[in-house]
Amino acid sequence: MVETTPPHREHVEQVRELLEKFHVENHLLDASAGERRGLESTLLHRQQAVELERRLRGLHAADLADLLESLPPDARELVWFHIPAQRRGEVLLELDDAVKENLIAHTSKDDLLSALAGLDADDLAYLGKDLPADIFHQALEAQASEDRRWIRDSLSYPEEEVGHWMSSEMVVVHQDQTLQAIQALLQQQASLPTHTDKLFVTDQRGLLCGVLFLQDILVNAPDVQAKQVMTTQVVTFAPDDDADDTARAFERYDLVSAPVVNERGKLVGRLTVDMIMDYVREAAEKDALNVAGVVEGEDLFAGIWASARNRWPWLSINLLTAFVISRIIGGFEGTIGQLVALASLMPIIASVAGNTGNQTTAIVIRSLALDQLHAGNIWHLFRKELAIAALNGAVWGVVVGLFAFVFYQNPQLSVVVTVAMMLTFVLAALFGVSAPLVLERMGGDPAMGSSVILTGVTDALGFFIFLTLATLFLV
Repeated sequence: MVETTPPHREHVEQVRELLEKFHVENHLLDASAGERRGLESTLLHRQQAVELERRLRGLHAADLADLLESLPPDARELVWFHIPAQRRGEVLLELDDAVKENLIAHTSKDDLLSALAGLDADDLAYLGKDLPADIFHQALEAQASEDRRWIRDSLSYPEEEVGHWMSSEMVVVHQDQTLQAIQALLQQQASLPTHTDKLFVTDQRGLLCGVLFLQDILVNAPDVQAKQVMTTQVVTFAPDDDADDTARAFERYDLVSAPVVNERGKLVGRLTVDMIMDYVREAAEKDALNVAGVVEGEDLFAGIWASARNRWPWLSINLLTAFVISRIIGGFEGTIGQLVALASLMPIIASVAGNTGNQTTAIVIRSLALDQLHAGNIWHLFRKELAIAALNGAVWGVVVGLFAFVFYQNPQLSVVVTVAMMLTFVLAALFGVSAPLVLERMGGDPAMGSSVILTGVTDALGFFIFLTLATLFLV
């Protein structure tokens, strides 16, 4: 039976425990006194450094990044500077933007250049936007002229387009080559590019003719030409294609790699599933933060002032809606004063209706992300969501109405609560569909602050409807 490698998470936890042990040892040493204290401190730090480097040596770059992201600043810098310089470039590729930016800022120019020296053109292009301009320029000049041109072309595309994520590493063969010649070509390679499941077949002008799967090379006769067995029905992408659409295509067609061609059909790059997964992960993290109203990625251990400022924009909008709600409630002080039960029932209506709106918004944002919504089905979605909201409003409105009757023995109040719940549910669904669609139509991110906006609007309308009905029928 083959032994399996211990889980990487266990190794990361061992490093965290080691750092905690170092903290305790250093604290005890600081508390001691004596002439030998300086020598003991030096020896202890050397011993700790050796032990830490030994533990870090066996961790994958992704696990090192995970460890760094979970550590407070002091411990993070300690670990970072004990990672060998030649491995730091790999770790930078795996880090979240906020942590990456912090470590780059605290790393010397020479150390950064050493970390970047071992990266290929694709990886350097990926880090280009995060590096200081002078350091990136020096690292770029160390690349071959062809790689420099590739990096500049790659950085000319925004992150939302395929060109930013495509790679120059690919195996290209000519359509007239025999499978035997192609096998010899592959055997001469020190290694194949990652996620190589197919070779790209071109003609003399560099135009893509088809793809040759590795299994085709193995199962066919050696003297057969590539054009005789290649697959011509190929999923291709253009450099300016939308990355979201491309990610969905990778999932739909179970792609491992795919060619990127320009408007003339010339092969210009390759997309791989790992790069697509990186894009999807970054986009998902951004959307998760945007829904909550956090403007951009935030380091878990970032400074208090920086973190607070990052959350101000949508908090200010939230505060504005809160003022509006307070004025709505203030306008009905007389009604609330005559029937105090209204004050205890208002939060129930706002809370449940807000949840309904958030459910609708989540469905719409997901549909937009999957490109399932278009002019022909938007009205169908509106009708469906409004019908669901009306049904749920009736069901749960009756439940809340019965609750109100049991506690306050007022049939008219129960009816008002039920009707208010139904109307608020329908309006919450209406805004739950409309808000993401409007943001998307305006060229914004449908997830950006949608929860904050929807909660404020739903609360304001819910209170207004409930208190208006109460004023008309109960007072």
